[in-house]
This record gives sequence, C-alpha cells and structure tokens, in this order.
Amino acid sequence: MDNAVILQNLKTHFSLEPETAKVLVVGIGSTGISVAHFLRQLGFRFAITDSRDKPPLLNEFAEMMPDTPVFTGGFDEAAFKVATHLVVSPGVTLNEKSIIKAVAQGSKIVSDIDLFACANDAPVIGVTGSNGKSTVTTMMGDMAKQAGLRVAIGGNLGVPALDLLEQQAQIYVLELSSFQLERTSVLNNAAATVLNISADHLDRHSSLADYAEQKRRAFRGNGAMVLNLDDPLVAAMQDSSRKTLTFSIKQAADFHLGMMDGIEYLMHQQQALMPLTDLPLEGRHNAANALAALALGSAVGLDMESMCKALRKFKGLDHRMQKVAEIRGVTWVNDSKATNIGACVAALEGYQHKVILIAGGEAKGADMNELKPAVCEKAKSVVLMGKDAPLIEKALAGCVPVYAASNINEAVKIAAHLAESGDSVLLSPACASLDQFKNYQDRGDKFVKAVMEFAR
Repeated sequence: MDNAVILQNLKTHFSLEPETAKVLVVGIGSTGISVAHFLRQLGFRFAITDSRDKPPLLNEFAEMMPDTPVFTGGFDEAAFKVATHLVVSPGVTLNEKSIIKAVAQGSKIVSDIDLFACANDAPVIGVTGSNGKSTVTTMMGDMAKQAGLRVAIGGNLGVPALDLLEQQAQIYVLELSSFQLERTSVLNNAAATVLNISADHLDRHSSLADYAEQKRRAFRGNGAMVLNLDDPLVAAMQDSSRKTLTFSIKQAADFHLGMMDGIEYLMHQQQALMPLTDLPLEGRHNAANALAALALGSAVGLDMESMCKALRKFKGLDHRMQKVAEIRGVTWVNDSKATNIGACVAALEGYQHKVILIAGGEAKGADMNELKPAVCEKAKSVVLMGKDAPLIEKALAGCVPVYAASNINEAVKIAAHLAESGDSVLLSPACASLDQFKNYQDRGDKFVKAVMEFAR
C-alpha cells in the first residue's frame, strides 16, 4: 500500500498525522520495536518507554535508533503528559496509572494491529481463543502455501504484525491475543475464529465475561465468523447477519467428525474429507483445531484438496503435545505451552488411558478447582512444582496421589519413578512459567533436557 494511503487511513481513523502527533511507544520488546520502525518510515515523531531498567532489547534498539528519546526504569509522567497517541505493547496492562491518566487527558490508544490494518489491503485471517491458536494459525499458513498463495503468519505468534508487511503477502494469518484485541478497533478480518474460551489471564481481565468480550473483538467488521459449537461462550457470539461457519467434534456442524464404514473422518457437511487417522497429531483437541482451520480456509476460498494435503503433512508445534522420547516403554510428552487450565484439560482429554501429569507454575488468578474433573478422570498421579503448586494440591485433594517437586529435574525423576511400561508422562502445567523460567519455551526445553539426561 502506498504511504500516502496509509497516512490518510491513520488520519481518518486516529487523527494520527506526522505534522501534529507526538507518539509514545510503550514497551521495548519485539512489538514496540516493530512499531518504531513503522513510525520512522512514515516520518512520525515518537519516543519509547519501558518500566524495566534494562529491557532485553534496549541495546539493540539504541543502536538502530540512537536519536529516539528512550525512557526506562519506570513510566516517566512527563513523557505520557505530552503524548497525543500511545501505542501500548500487549505485555503492558492498560490499567497502568500513567496510561489511565494520559487517556483521561485526551491521549488516544492505538495498537500495532490497528497500525497494521491501516497499512494493509490484503485479506486477513484472525485466529484467537484460549487454546490452540498457535496450532491453527500455523495450520492456516501451511494450507495457504499449499494452495499456492504468498502467505505471511505472525502477530502474537512469532513475527509482529507490522514486520509482516515487508513480505507483501497475498493473505495474512494473524494469531491475536486478548491483550492485542482489547486495544484494537479497526481490524476487519476476512475470516476470524474464537476457538474456545477458558479461564486465562484473569490477573489482567476483570472477569471471564470481560475476557470473552475481548476475544469477541476478533469478529469486528463484516468478515466470515468461524464458531466452535462445542463451546457455549463461543457459540453465543453468533450474529445472524453475518456469514458464519461452524465446527464441532461432538455434534453436527459445517465441519465436524463423522463415521463412514467404521472409519472416523474429518467432514464438511456430508462430504468425507480425510480419515482422522491421517492427521499426524495426538489428541482429539487437534481434530477440533484441524476442523477450525478447514472452516477458515473454506471461508476465504482455499480448495479442500490443498488444505487436506497440508493437514496430512502437519507435524505440530514445539512445546505443544510434542513427543519427546519413549524410554523403557514410557512415553514422555512436552506440552509446556499449556499455560492455562483449558489447555491442560484439552491435553488430558485427548488420552484414552490415564497419564502421569507434571503441572504447576504461576496460576494467573485462575480457579484451579476447574482442573479437578479432568485430572480425576485422566491422571493416575500428579507431580506439582512452582509458585502455585499448593493451590493446585488443595484443589486436587482426595482426587489422585500428588507429589511435590522443587524444580523440573526433580519432577522428571519423581515421574520416572512412578511410571511403568505403557504409561505416558505429560508435562502440561496449566500455569504460566515466569515463576521459574524465562518463558514456556524455556520450561519445555529444560523438561526435554531433563528427560534426555534421565535416558542416559
């Protein structure tokens, strides 16, 4: 898109003009840096701030943009006071006092996703939900590539949305978090889905209803809606005035599971698309992810043959139901990306046999009692670690044997002692990782390392 058109869009939607705007970028992370590049290319004046003394990307930013004013070690009130516009990174809560005060004094909040929307005229597929969004986003990217399109994927997953513009794609697939959506107002997805809603990030959102409402913002505009009929909160988002496609692994839908000649298939209405056994992923929740991706692809005109071919080749994501090893008959599975209860429950429900569960970390305000039914049904024992292990142990009282571990290495040793040939040991923490690890990837990597050292 031509810069003149982008600038006109920014002026129309946000009164954002290089001649008059004083933009403050809040957060020196990958998103904040992508915003800084975008603003500089368009000739905007801006400063950048971070509450941390030494954000990890500070030196990199300073080398790239040495003339840009930088404020760290707390939010400088003076910087917020003069800002006409705030571009707040998803990792920063809008409940920060400095942000609230600036908005009250007339500053406008703009998201990186808003800026992307003003600079892009290609179709966008938006993917959100508590669980499965990275898997579905990646599936969609593979499907579009298989169909011969030039596709770019990112957003909350991998590359920030604004950096994707350099790829000049024919179609964009964006993973969208609740934090991105709550501050986004102009994105009009050609097709979007809310995969599911479960308790997550209640330390940032006031309630489950508020969290669901932020997810619903993926459906702003007039594009196709893809809804999960198995999730009541998502099914209730239906809008009769909009094109809608549905998916389900439990009931009839536009995309669903069905039996033909004793074989279970991924189905489009009455058409069998491919046997479920051709999907190279563990767990029935991944069947739901595949159906959602098929519905999204169908909504933007991808052909079924290409989409099914992509699904057959899809190998899944690291740290998401990733088989690590089979050692002395015991299967070890890394699901470190299960940072909330819903993801852990989905992982457990995908098993036909009982597993040894390793869980725990930072609960983010979630009610751990919601974990108990799935654990009682699907776990033979649980090994707990991390900050909120006592909360989970209390919630699981009387359900299954519970063992305490001080770290991931000890958790692996305890699980190995409990496991017998034919068992699966599942790391699916149901919690965030930042109490003991850099992020969920670091947690998963350390789990894999511990398992492999145990195998020696």
